Amino acid sequence: MVRVGNLWSEVVSWNNLSEAVRAAARGKRTRPDVARFTFDLESHLCALQRELESGSYEPGPYRTFEIRDPKPRMISAAPFRDRVVHHALTRVLEPVFERRFTADSFASRKGFGQHKALHKAWAGCRENPYVLKCDLRKYFPSIDHEILKSTLERTIKCRPTLELAFRIIDRSNAQEEVNFYFPDDDLFTPFDRRRGLPIGNQCSQFFANVYLNGLDHLVARRLRPARYIRYVDDFVLFGGDQGELAEMRGQIEEWLDAVRPRLHDGKSRVYRCEDGLTFLGWRIFPERMRLRRENVLRVSRRLRGMAKDFHAGKTDFATIRARVKSWLGHAKTGDTSALRRRLFRSFILVSAERGRACVAGRVVEQQRSEPARLEP
Repeated sequence: MVRVGNLWSEVVSWNNLSEAVRAAARGKRTRPDVARFTFDLESHLCALQRELESGSYEPGPYRTFEIRDPKPRMISAAPFRDRVVHHALTRVLEPVFERRFTADSFASRKGFGQHKALHKAWAGCRENPYVLKCDLRKYFPSIDHEILKSTLERTIKCRPTLELAFRIIDRSNAQEEVNFYFPDDDLFTPFDRRRGLPIGNQCSQFFANVYLNGLDHLVARRLRPARYIRYVDDFVLFGGDQGELAEMRGQIEEWLDAVRPRLHDGKSRVYRCEDGLTFLGWRIFPERMRLRRENVLRVSRRLRGMAKDFHAGKTDFATIRARVKSWLGHAKTGDTSALRRRLFRSFILVSAERGRACVAGRVVEQQRSEPARLEP
């Protein structure tokens, strides 16, 4: 496919930068760094545009923190002006690569998403007896910078745009140490190659899709399973023959050796669909789809925490309502009606003020001093 050029004027255009501010600030306008930038928006955008056009733009340091839900991960938050640049760049690059992506990759793409991936996997379980489930070990920390850059260069020929992307990649902060050895590596190869993209970065999500796009084409054109679904570094292949799926795993491993991620041996194998498939936080069977037990325990803890914060005056009904509605939209993807009734049966918020409660996505008024119950 022909490489694409002449993108730089679009990247640094006032309209693109303005839209990037809106995207980066969505849901975060009250945060101090966002408020400072948007308070004097025109001045900040002019300065940022000049830096980009002159080539003097330099990304700032990341702020890092660890989350342990559901597993320990280091999250990196870029300064707000850098997040604006990330959105400005991906707003231009995403349409270029979207034409090259297959319909089997579901993460961070308009019109796709987790719920569509889950329903496609559920259909795969109903239609096929076997599934090859694959998971990449420490995917974001293992992304090789030089391989990512060469992958971008195979599609983009606009040098200023590439240089901006490379600068963002090069200024990635240190990630978890990953020292995998691959064919033809010597003792020092893993230490000589720069690896790792920060989790929580808009560009990282986009680059992660670009990095594995070749895998999607390998599966679609050469392996051709009955169904294939990839969501970032989790992917499943469905088929009618256990041996054929095992052979597909071997070919996938050969392809991965060239780009240097590694399959998680303990989580990457062929399963019988009737025994259930664990995918994106759900247990999927041919006849039903249910949330994993760990996810149920996690949401139960969150509900107790929200009730505690509400009674302590640290949050309000509007905030809780939004969070509950968001989770209900996710939970209704599968067979969770009994679970939702059980979880919300004991979720009671008591307020001395006139309150609001969310019942089945509707807002109902509660009488003064009466308990408010949030139910599915």
